[in-house]
Amino acid sequence: RIASLSNRQSAGTFGGVAVMGALSALIVTTCVGPALVGALLVISQSGELARGGAALFAMSIGMGTPLLVVGASAGRLLPKAGPWMELVKKLFGVMMLAVAAWMLARIVPERVALLLWAVPALVLAALLWAESRARSAAWGLRMAGVVAGLYGVALTAGSALGGTDPLAPLPALGARAHALPFHIIKSVADLDRGVAEAKASGRTVLVDFSADWCTSCKEMERYTFTDPAVQAALRNTVLLRADVTRNDADDEALLRRFGIFGPPTIAFYGADGRERSGYRVVGYMKADAFASRTRAAFGSPP
Repeated sequence: RIASLSNRQSAGTFGGVAVMGALSALIVTTCVGPALVGALLVISQSGELARGGAALFAMSIGMGTPLLVVGASAGRLLPKAGPWMELVKKLFGVMMLAVAAWMLARIVPERVALLLWAVPALVLAALLWAESRARSAAWGLRMAGVVAGLYGVALTAGSALGGTDPLAPLPALGARAHALPFHIIKSVADLDRGVAEAKASGRTVLVDFSADWCTSCKEMERYTFTDPAVQAALRNTVLLRADVTRNDADDEALLRRFGIFGPPTIAFYGADGRERSGYRVVGYMKADAFASRTRAAFGSPP
């Protein structure tokens, strides 16, 4: 009903265009809602209002600018209809397979997730190869198909060899430093006990909120915590990991203790047993920035 009401509005007046825009916002709310909620959660956890407002402004500009450009061009920027649309339709099908693999990767073992990523890669390879045979002088499509096929084979082999990273599927090619030795905690009592023991021995504490379904947590594990500079900054630190995968009563109590909604969130405690709340990390952070934040939180020299 909203879509039909929007179509009946007059596009020749400012009032009609304003009503069309308002109704269009309601129509697409279900599409942009998850991204907007995610942005609001990060803003509420970080407490940086100016940065949050700028992020929402940039998000709105990024969403609206393409529509303005295409609309103002009167369709001149859009290519003409033709056989290429069939290829685009098939490519979108491959993209849907990739999205399915991405969503399932949050709940299945990492080796199985690597095998799931091989499915869209191999389907894309077969699609591009078939399209290249149906067209003349389509060497670009054929080479792209070969690359996609090799990547799919590498993903399959990597899954069999114990690989876990889609960007470096073969374990020998993706060798990194050893993972940090986190101690898993499941309750507020575990947290308090860990902080108290660290204080007694004069050590700092890092508390990492994580979950099996948290994509950014896996990025921190693979790319940030394996970095030598980060590991050096955490050399004398007790590492606690609050696994909130189950989201049970104990998990909710831990989240309430810190006033956060979910992972990834990282808190720092000094050697005096007090949290350095101003240095919390919300979301994924690259290794260099995280190492600097860690040294600042613990009062170490840069």
